[in-house]
Amino acid sequence: MVDMKAKPFYLSDEDCKWVEDTIAGMTKEEKIGQLFFNMGASREEEYLKMTVDQYHIGGIRYNPAPGAAVHEQNRILQENSKIPLIIACNTENGGNGACTDGTMIGQQTKIGATRDAKYAYELGRMANKEAASIGCNLSFAPVSDILYNWENPVIGLRTYGNDVERVCEMTKAYMDGAHTNEGFCCAAKHFPGDGLDFRDQHVANSINDMSCEEWDASFGKVYQNLIDNGLEAIMAGHIMQPAYTRYFNPDIKDEDIMPATLSPELIEGLLRKKLGFNGMVLTDASHMVGLTCCMKRSEMLPRTIAAGVDMFLFFNEMDEDFASMMAGYENGIITEERLNDALHRILALKAHMGLHKKAKTKIVPPVEVMEQTVGCEEHKTMAKEISDKGITLVKYKDEDVLPMLPDRYKRIMIVSVGGLSAGVMGTMMAKFMGGGKKSPAERLRDKLIEKGFDAFIYESPLDKMAKEAAAGGKVDINMYFAGKTPIEEFVAGQDLIITLVDIPGGFQPVARPGFGMSKGGGEIPWYVFELPVIVVGTGQPFVLADIPQARTYINTYDSDDQTFDALIEKLMTGKAAFKGEDPVDAYCGLWDTHR
Repeated sequence: MVDMKAKPFYLSDEDCKWVEDTIAGMTKEEKIGQLFFNMGASREEEYLKMTVDQYHIGGIRYNPAPGAAVHEQNRILQENSKIPLIIACNTENGGNGACTDGTMIGQQTKIGATRDAKYAYELGRMANKEAASIGCNLSFAPVSDILYNWENPVIGLRTYGNDVERVCEMTKAYMDGAHTNEGFCCAAKHFPGDGLDFRDQHVANSINDMSCEEWDASFGKVYQNLIDNGLEAIMAGHIMQPAYTRYFNPDIKDEDIMPATLSPELIEGLLRKKLGFNGMVLTDASHMVGLTCCMKRSEMLPRTIAAGVDMFLFFNEMDEDFASMMAGYENGIITEERLNDALHRILALKAHMGLHKKAKTKIVPPVEVMEQTVGCEEHKTMAKEISDKGITLVKYKDEDVLPMLPDRYKRIMIVSVGGLSAGVMGTMMAKFMGGGKKSPAERLRDKLIEKGFDAFIYESPLDKMAKEAAAGGKVDINMYFAGKTPIEEFVAGQDLIITLVDIPGGFQPVARPGFGMSKGGGEIPWYVFELPVIVVGTGQPFVLADIPQARTYINTYDSDDQTFDALIEKLMTGKAAFKGEDPVDAYCGLWDTHR
């Protein structure tokens, strides 16, 4: 039985009556529909009405779009849904996780580098103020993972660091900031904790292999802190935790150990009983292989609910998935008691949000609120302040390189280095989360020119041959590998080199730089003892693993314009201007990266 008057719902008698009356008045189909989060495939009014009329969905997460489009979508949904909807967003780093014109406040790792929880608080407050202004009421944040393994492909910049106390402090601060927006709630993720495995649950099984004691002192401490302070929802990850699974079920066979989304041991045992979580639990996205590899989808859907999860993300094919969930209920995989508990938590959360007390036409704020909030100057100013506080001078072996001034280094060559593979998700996130039409290298070049430098972007032999081939010329690929430039000639071409490594930090199968292989060219910084070189990581902060010879290494954590403005100012001021402190092990646990 769900205690709706207790933490985190704190419902009144009147609120509880609404929940009970609503459940009592629901059809079987409406009850099953409440278990689903839909990933909106369209913003057409006909489609939106169909999702609430035919499938009775409990919540929605949608694809990125400008605020005005999302606002209108949410208005249509709330005005046409019999039961108010949970409308979720991914405001991990700012309002840009709610709408494409929202403000990127700062990557969690960047905020971790400030060592100041007030910035995590402001991230939660500002990001979700923008989200609330377009009708969202739940953030799939804070990301509460601890990055112990620099080779983890999922978390990247989505963590406040590798220090348990800092992650505790900042995840709570984010939640507190989010709660300043009336009725707005948080779903922390990814329980039981990501950041250890080198595998990505989007494409493979993922394991948190800590002992029970280790888990208690790390991820357990983070989640307990959030739960004790009023966390409303938790996203269960497709992550196995064998130690606690065996603790709650000593006789379980290896082949029966399941990810949290399918594990009653982890949901009912660890999360509900041990941690005392009374709030709502939802799955991570159901297309991920860490879940789909466990069993047939038709069986997997109802088994997530049977394991103790309350809401399922997302439909694959709507008719097919709805039928599978209904069949799971009718054949007893989902018991009446388990369905009843899930419905009580879903509706209790909606009542906690105050959705039931508002007219359908008033749930989504007026357009004017959105126009005044999304991308406002206050939020942009905060993003600039975080850049100033967060950019980190990780390694500085050549103490005389800075300050970088035009009278010292007039000619600056920028070498742009991308990833071997950013993956589809990494590429998409990079597109939507920052940047612009120009590449990071182009924007950095333009800003340096404005400051009086003769800045230019390195063109590799392979780039030149590609141009020649495109123009109809005959190229000799062997010269790419065999051609050499005299060192004296190479050094004479510029006064300083900035190696700009731009690789998305999270949502990708591979997070390693991809270098060209010409001899004596500029692609790989072999020349760190030949002339001044500054290596800058604008995405994932682990560039030193592949460029251990770097003498000066800086992490900016993103490539936004205000970040580059702050970076250039610091380069031109000197070492003392860098205020950030490494929140993760940017040296990657390798001895040679320190040399």
